[in-house]
Amino acid sequence: MTDRRFSPQPLAGWYRIGAVASLLLMAAACAMYGLHVATNPQTLPIDERTVFEAEPLWVTSAFGLGAVAGLFASVMLVLRRKLAQPLMLISLIAMIAWVAGLLLAPGLRDVITTNDVALSIAIVAIDWTIFWFARHSMQRGWLR
Repeated sequence: MTDRRFSPQPLAGWYRIGAVASLLLMAAACAMYGLHVATNPQTLPIDERTVFEAEPLWVTSAFGLGAVAGLFASVMLVLRRKLAQPLMLISLIAMIAWVAGLLLAPGLRDVITTNDVALSIAIVAIDWTIFWFARHSMQRGWLR
C-alpha cells in the first residue's frame, strides 16, 4: 500500500473557504490590536483602566507581532504561497508569549478576569488551528 498522506494531492474544494476565513480572523486580530494601541486609558472605566495600565509593553508587542504575522500568513494562504507556514509559526509563538505574559506578569495577572484568560486561550486556539491549516496545506502540496 502507498501512503498518500504526505504526497501532493489536488486542491481541496474547502481550501479557499479556509484561507479566506483565516484572513478575516487575522484581520480582526489586527483590528483588536489597533484599537488597543489607540485607546486612551482615561476614557476607560476604572477596572479596565487598571488592566490596561498593568499590561507591560512586551505583552502588547507580542500580541501585535502575532496579529500582524498572522495577517501576512493568511494573505500567503490566500495566494497559496509556502511562506504561510513559517509566518503562522511566528504568529503562534508570539500569541503563546502574549498569553504567558498575561498569566505571568505580576501586576497584570492580579487584575485580569477569568473571561480575559478564556478569550486569550480561545485566540491562541484559533491561531493554532490556522497554523495547522497552513502546515496541512504545505504537506498536501497546495502551497507553491
